[in-house]
Amino acid sequence: MQTIFSTDEVQPKDRFRHWRDVCENRLVPMVQNRVDDGPFQATISGVTIGNLMLTKFSLSNLKAITTPQTLRHENNKTDHLFMSMVLKGAVSADQYDRSSTDKADDFSIRDTNTPWTIEHAGYSEVLAIQIPRERLESMLGATRRFAGLTVEGTLPTAILARSYLCNLARLAGQLTPQVADRLVGVGLDLVIASVAERMALETPKALQGTLIVQRAKAHVAAHLGDADLDPAQLAAAVAVSLRHLQALFRAEGLNVAAWIWQRRLEAAAQRLSDPACLALQIGEIAYRCGFADQAHFSRRFRDRYGASPRAYRHAALTQAAAS
Repeated sequence: MQTIFSTDEVQPKDRFRHWRDVCENRLVPMVQNRVDDGPFQATISGVTIGNLMLTKFSLSNLKAITTPQTLRHENNKTDHLFMSMVLKGAVSADQYDRSSTDKADDFSIRDTNTPWTIEHAGYSEVLAIQIPRERLESMLGATRRFAGLTVEGTLPTAILARSYLCNLARLAGQLTPQVADRLVGVGLDLVIASVAERMALETPKALQGTLIVQRAKAHVAAHLGDADLDPAQLAAAVAVSLRHLQALFRAEGLNVAAWIWQRRLEAAAQRLSDPACLALQIGEIAYRCGFADQAHFSRRFRDRYGASPRAYRHAALTQAAAS
C-alpha cells in the first residue's frame, strides 16, 4: 500500500484538520472528535484493486459520527458499503440499533445510508474496503439485515476472507487489470460467505427467509449454464415451495424469474468484456450463460444493455485496450 497521509509530515497544529480532509475523502463525510488531549498521530495508506478501494487507517483515541446532515452531503458514497476489518486494537460501533466492539481480526459492514458512531479507544489499525452496495445486497438482502453485525475473526470463512484480502492488497502492484478484476470477484464472494455465515448464527425467524434467498442466489450463480433452471427448479433446489420462494423474493422487491435472467445477462456481459474470453464465440457465451437460443439471447441483451452482444464486446475491448 502507498502512504497517503502521515502526521509526521504535518505541523502539529494542522494535523487533525489534514487528517479529517484525507480521511473523509477516502470514506464519507463525518463529524470527528478527539477523545484525549495528547499529540495526534495517525497514518493513512491505500491501494485500488479493480473496483475495490482499500484504505488502512492507523490512529488513536478518536470518535467519528455520521449524521443526517453528513449523509446528505454530495460526497456521501451511498452506492457503496464499507467493510471495516480491525487489524490491531479494538473498535466500538453503533448502527441499526446494534452495538458492538470489534477486536483484532473481526470485521463489520457499515451502511453509508444510515448514521453510525465509531470510537477508537487507544491505538488501532483498521482496513476499510469500499464495496459496491449492489454486490452484497443482491446476495444477502437489504443492508439493514447485516450492517453492524460483528463477523468474528474466528469463523472459518472470515479467516479465509481476511487472509485473501490482505494478500490481495500486498500483491496489488503485480496484477494486470484483468487478473485484478477476477481476483476481486473471489474476494467479494468470500466476504459474502463470511457475512452469510454470521447471519446464520442469528436466531430471529425473519433471518431464515434471508438465508433461503441467499442460498437460492448462490445456486443460480453456480448453475447459470443450465438452460432448464427456472423458478420451480430453484425452489426445489433450496427445499421450499415455489410460492414461498416467490414471496421471499417479493419481500426484497425482486421477481424470481426476472432475477435469474438478469444474472445470466450480467454474466454474459462480463465474459463479453473479458479479453480472456475473446476466443469464445458469442453463441458459446450465450450457451454457457443458460440461453438455448442465440436470437433470444441477442434480443434480451440489447434490451438490457442497449447494444447487440457483438457491439458491446467491441466497445468494451476497445476501451480496455485504450486504457
